[in-house]
Amino acid sequence: EADLMGRDVAEVLTLSDPAPIGVVREWGVRQLGLELELTTRAAIRKPVTVDLFPAYDEDGGLLVALTPRTPDLALATG
Repeated sequence: EADLMGRDVAEVLTLSDPAPIGVVREWGVRQLGLELELTTRAAIRKPVTVDLFPAYDEDGGLLVALTPRTPDLALATG
């Protein structure tokens, strides 16, 4: 958490598709339920569901909710 506080989310989080961040910032709309991948500092790709919300404050911030996704066990076992 300390690595993220006060930093630009688009720079810190390496998402497989950063375009929704621009949409939220430009249009002030939510982007919900995006199934993307997050790449960690150790270059590990993690599947996540991303919800992006505009922060209606002076600096035009962004609120981000990340939920880990796990592979569907039914598909994994056949």
